[in-house]
Amino acid sequence: MTTYDFTLTAEGPFDFGALLRFVEEWPATSALPSDGRSLRFAYNAEADWLPIGVTVTASPGGVAVTTTRPAGPRIRGEVARILSLDVDGAGFAKLGEADPVLGDLQRRSPGLRPVCFWSPWEAACWAVVVQRSSMIVASRIKQRIAERHGARVTVDGRTYAAFPPPVSLVDAGGLGLPTQKEEWLRGLARTALDGVLTTEHLRSLSPEDALAELRSLPGVGPFSAGLILIRGAGAPDAFPGDEPRLFAILREAYGLPEDAPAAAYRRLAEAWRPYRSWASFLFRASTYGTPHGE
Repeated sequence: MTTYDFTLTAEGPFDFGALLRFVEEWPATSALPSDGRSLRFAYNAEADWLPIGVTVTASPGGVAVTTTRPAGPRIRGEVARILSLDVDGAGFAKLGEADPVLGDLQRRSPGLRPVCFWSPWEAACWAVVVQRSSMIVASRIKQRIAERHGARVTVDGRTYAAFPPPVSLVDAGGLGLPTQKEEWLRGLARTALDGVLTTEHLRSLSPEDALAELRSLPGVGPFSAGLILIRGAGAPDAFPGDEPRLFAILREAYGLPEDAPAAAYRRLAEAWRPYRSWASFLFRASTYGTPHGE
């Protein structure tokens, strides 16, 4: 099989080993086979909604990437977004100097950047599937949908099922989900085909406008909107206005009172600009394997 290679350079601190450790712990990706050296996955590229296999390994100053089909600028940009290498992270460490709580997290996971879903579309589907379910169960359901409706891609001799593109789920039924959730997924598929659930569109808006637009979509509430924008589109400087799980983590970390209003968390996050998403990610990532992270 012909493969295609390119490299991505990190601006600012980046540790590929920390990324791999996170992928192994994050329920949405923990089922991916890992050899401790490479990240391998298959997905449908936003550039054309066709399947592609990707292998990522460490490289001096960044990563080396191998793909199963030619990777033009758009696909290179997608892989960079997935790894948060499309953002200059040089200023992120300075935030930890001013905020000792955040700085402690940075020292515990040096060079860890947000790991994103393969696309905002896939993030939106995850947000629906995981509602009122554990992340482990949701991960199994999402994988089952990929195996039944997605393309199979061979990456380094191993076959991966790519989560199906929007067109494959517009009229799909029998996904093993409650009727309401299946209706929501079909609605989100139509929205993605209209160009709304794409990185280009969501990051062309201000974070506030993007969150408001996402909250208007079927099955998308405040938490889901934040997940799609931050972990789907990879927006580096967004802060969800209402996310109880994150608020609980921050309340414990900063000693805020139980009845602290949402405005108190937003004021706290103002100090993290222009990396509010990155800081929030570190707080959430620190809890995997704890009650907050379930």
